[in-house]
Amino acid sequence: MKILILSDTHGREENLEKVLEREGMPDYMIHLGDSEDSGEHIRSMITCPLYIVAGNCDFFSDLPRTAIVEIGSFRILMTHGHYYYVSVGTRDLVEDAKANDCNIAMFGHTHKPFVDRSDKELTVLNPGSLSFPRQNGRRPSYIRMTAGENGEAEYEICYI
Repeated sequence: MKILILSDTHGREENLEKVLEREGMPDYMIHLGDSEDSGEHIRSMITCPLYIVAGNCDFFSDLPRTAIVEIGSFRILMTHGHYYYVSVGTRDLVEDAKANDCNIAMFGHTHKPFVDRSDKELTVLNPGSLSFPRQNGRRPSYIRMTAGENGEAEYEICYI
């Protein structure tokens, strides 16, 4: 199973088109906010299920601020992150994810990709931004998550 995880496209889907050309159609797509169109344009680009939450720039969106989804053996807390103050750390996000029996917590907002697997119970990740990256090198990024039948997941930060 392949899941593409992205965030902070800000209405600019040109790089998402490149991702889909490179990756092909995934089994699932997750968008962690700041799509700036409630995901309607993204939905028109894909045939797989899309899970999406609102970001701080999704002003008039009726998307949820957080969502818990189950995909295979994974229970995932999705959020943009601004309500969890992720710019200063992930402690609040981690606490909420664990309180909701999640084994993955995903957020955006900072525009900086990372994967933290240091906690055996919870993986925390951020795909960065496909439109306005802020990490060193400022390359647009997303995460490719692959899961085998054994329930183990692999995460790769991918750059355009």
